[in-house]
Amino acid sequence: MDDCLVVFSSVEKLDELNAAGVAEAAKNSIVDVLGKLKENRVMLFPFAHLTSTLSSPHVALEILMSLEASLKNDGFTVKRAPFGWNKEFDIKSKGHPLAVLSKVICPYGKMECDFLCPYCTNPIKLQDVSSLRETLPTS
Repeated sequence: MDDCLVVFSSVEKLDELNAAGVAEAAKNSIVDVLGKLKENRVMLFPFAHLTSTLSSPHVALEILMSLEASLKNDGFTVKRAPFGWNKEFDIKSKGHPLAVLSKVICPYGKMECDFLCPYCTNPIKLQDVSSLRETLPTS
């Protein structure tokens, strides 16, 4: 796909707490960037290497497919790279201030929290971290 917004994405363990909210927030963030770029084409590219706390494959695919459907519903042209495959890709970036961005989508939105996420000003609840520890891989 040429002349499009490429969205490299990872779904994290905490995203499992609110998959629908994460998909909606991601869509809103993407639509915002598309508006600034005056673009209507999106390539969703699952890229597990962006995090060390991956969600289950089932939830990740659910979020990515929901995101794809929601963007298409809003009239955007969307392609999604295969999930779980090793992929070869070529990428060329325009010399534009918005050509390279990094975004973090919070699974909580604007709900109350116990402490702040180290990556942004979004909350993480201590009880959720405690309950997810049991499912995280050990080194």
